[in-house]
Amino acid sequence: MSTESGSGPAERGAVAESVGGCLLPAVGALGGLLVWAPRAAFSIDGGFEAHARDLSVVFVDLPLILLGATVLPLVASALALRRTRRPWVAALAALAVLALFLSGVLAVWHPRQAPDPGYGPGI
Repeated sequence: MSTESGSGPAERGAVAESVGGCLLPAVGALGGLLVWAPRAAFSIDGGFEAHARDLSVVFVDLPLILLGATVLPLVASALALRRTRRPWVAALAALAVLALFLSGVLAVWHPRQAPDPGYGPGI
């Protein structure tokens, strides 16, 4: 009888799945933050004298984008892993769902990007 732990291929595969399951939300959150930050910059700054400041991008949009970018890939990975029993297929499905979600955010979410009309250069 061997008392070594973690030496079998099945145990190493379970550890790899655990690490992948922990990295997946981190990658999703980082991707969501990288998509959110450039578009939300003007709404946070507000332009001239903070006239166009809209902090709903911080308190509403950011949590929703981060929630979707972390939860949807995990759900896709779990469904693909249950269906196929192959971890690489689950990882590909999760990354595909993350890419589709972030491209959908880029296509649909349009916070204010320029000052209000009527604020041209000079008086």
